[in-house]
Amino acid sequence: MTKVKRKLATILATDCVGFSKHMETDEESTLASLNACRTIIDSHINDHGGRIFHTAGDSVIAEFDSPVECVNAALKFQDALYARNQKDEVHPALQWRVGVHVDDIIIEGDNVYGSGVNIAARLESHCEPGEILVSRVVREQVAKRVSFSIDSAGSRSLKNIAEDFEVFSVATSFSQAANKAAPTVQPTVVSSVSGSDQRKPKLAILPFNNASRDDDSGFLIDGIVEDLITEFSMMREFEILSRATVAEFKVGEDDALTFGQEFGVNFLVGGGIRSSGNRIRLSIELTDASNGSVVWSNKYDRVLDDIFEIQDEIVRTITIQLLGEIEITSLQRSKRKPTENFSSYELLLRGKEQHHVFSKEANAKALAFFDKAIELDSGNAQAHAWKTCTLAQGMARGYIEGDPEPVQKAALDHLSMAHDLNENDFEVHRMLANVYLSNHDYAKAEEHGRKAFQLNPNDPRVLSDAGTILVRVGHDAEGLEMLHKALLLDPVPMGQSNSDNRYRDIVLGMYCAGDWQGCVDNAREVRGHDARSWLFLMCSLDALGEDISGTREFRAYRDNFAALDWASTIERFHLPSDEQNEALEKFVTELFA
Repeated sequence: MTKVKRKLATILATDCVGFSKHMETDEESTLASLNACRTIIDSHINDHGGRIFHTAGDSVIAEFDSPVECVNAALKFQDALYARNQKDEVHPALQWRVGVHVDDIIIEGDNVYGSGVNIAARLESHCEPGEILVSRVVREQVAKRVSFSIDSAGSRSLKNIAEDFEVFSVATSFSQAANKAAPTVQPTVVSSVSGSDQRKPKLAILPFNNASRDDDSGFLIDGIVEDLITEFSMMREFEILSRATVAEFKVGEDDALTFGQEFGVNFLVGGGIRSSGNRIRLSIELTDASNGSVVWSNKYDRVLDDIFEIQDEIVRTITIQLLGEIEITSLQRSKRKPTENFSSYELLLRGKEQHHVFSKEANAKALAFFDKAIELDSGNAQAHAWKTCTLAQGMARGYIEGDPEPVQKAALDHLSMAHDLNENDFEVHRMLANVYLSNHDYAKAEEHGRKAFQLNPNDPRVLSDAGTILVRVGHDAEGLEMLHKALLLDPVPMGQSNSDNRYRDIVLGMYCAGDWQGCVDNAREVRGHDARSWLFLMCSLDALGEDISGTREFRAYRDNFAALDWASTIERFHLPSDEQNEALEKFVTELFA
């Protein structure tokens, strides 16, 4: 195996605000302005010892050896861009956002990977135009070595990284000008939709702009918009404007925020497509309709080999990312409201947040939030389903003490109620599949796993749960396809810091399929083994004829797992074959003999 090259580095991520919208208005002037901005940005990065390792024209990611040099470079080019924008002849005046973080990175050729890159990019996406946001570790290393201020900017929810990530803002010419211009008294904002009626976030997916003007791109963009509307229409957590309604919106003529206010929309989704030969670039933005701020944006570059396959892939990816960002933004809004004004949906979000903290106190808080959500809306099927999941978590992790029977009965009652309220709720079928798997009713587990997949074939949790059931019951090829898709669509699940859970599931699938080399290869992608993935790795190495005792994995985990009650542990693998379970018990007994 090739040795991975790592080092500690400071990562800078910067992106042009509203670039796609400027391009729609005036391509030539926007490109000229972009090139002028890039000259300023690139020169300051080079002057301060930075190396640009990724660029998409309107975005740049660079690495620095010194966090001080990195922040100085960011401040200098932001101030230079501000000065440029003050000139009358500059049109359009482009603004940039910057995120900076220090972390361990992996270097492969000219590319750089790792959490440092991901966190810097996440910070950049949370910036106001012209702002620089840095992490606490950057501030601690820089604050005493620079003359400018770096002030607390609260915390942000960084998807797949942290729910409460502390951030700091560097004072730039942009931010100082904004502070001077801000009114001393903030006006009261009144929503066009009353709080009592605004149960669920309302979403409008607007027609995308086709900058390429060719038939293939137009066909693809129309298909993506229609499929996104269809996907979100199937989700009870959201209200979505119909295709007929959004068709009234004319790109380039109508104002999106005015359109949103007219229909009482909370979020707007817009985007555009550009093609060159057989390559396409799709850009997409999620906008808060109340103030026009961009909550999230992304770009997708693809080779246009199979237009339908590309369409399906992009819709899957966008749907998952949009769902996460809308939920996070709705959760942040709810935290700014007094609890007596919460809607049932907002209480559901607060409960789900606490559920993913994994502590006794958080488990109790989650149950309280779900109870309140059900009290406000007894027809909230998701609240019933998530209460079941949280009760199960409490029992499994020892958070709920005492007689387990009434807790188990309550969990099943709420799950049954959720199913009665909405028999087509994929979340309910996903949870039922897990309940039946725990009780070793494999036929029922497969039935509900398949139903959940049928209802929502792109949800990573459904793919993971249904996939692990199918590989157990002999449908290993079908199950492994789902597990690989879960890894592709959502490599780092919510509440996790790496992809270990995804790879552990694939290890289970490879073991059940008897693919010993595949099991070993995927097990070695796991950073921290649990008993199941470790034992399957040992079994696979043995099947391949390797000396287990000489392996790094055996030596590293032998003492951790030696004292386990392996009979009970193997029973919790939920494998249907008694013969397979007995063979595992015999193998592990000999392993520790």
